[in-house]
Amino acid sequence: MSQIIPILTFEEGYRAKPYIDTEGYPTVATGIKIGPKGAALSNYTFTVPREVSDVWLQSFVDATVKEMNSKPNIVAAMKQCNAERKDILVSMAYQMGVDGLAGFKNTLAMIAAGNFTGASAGMLDSLWSKQTPKRAQRHAEVIRTGTYDIYKGLI
Repeated sequence: MSQIIPILTFEEGYRAKPYIDTEGYPTVATGIKIGPKGAALSNYTFTVPREVSDVWLQSFVDATVKEMNSKPNIVAAMKQCNAERKDILVSMAYQMGVDGLAGFKNTLAMIAAGNFTGASAGMLDSLWSKQTPKRAQRHAEVIRTGTYDIYKGLI
């Protein structure tokens, strides 16, 4: 059973009130951008309850998966994945965009070939891993093992 909503909530964090993310975008809830880079937070005077955030997040996940299904290299990798590994690919696409995930050509090819250990190593040898090392380590471990064990007690 998919754990994508709890995983994304853990990885992105949840904030009811708008904030500026690490890239300078006004953001709310579970990493949902709500305005252009550099926009003032005073433009956003609302809060997003957790229940609304989860529904909103599921809608974004559904759209992300639909877009992922239009990329042959992602589709080939997803066919070799159990639910746990699929969740990780969805999380990566949510974080960096579907095109960002599609750029992991060697990693996706290794997943498609069933080489999860190699794919895990490839994930850790990336700019993404340098930018978000703890998330990358957790994600690489799920790809390697095919289990959520690394998330026990976290989600």
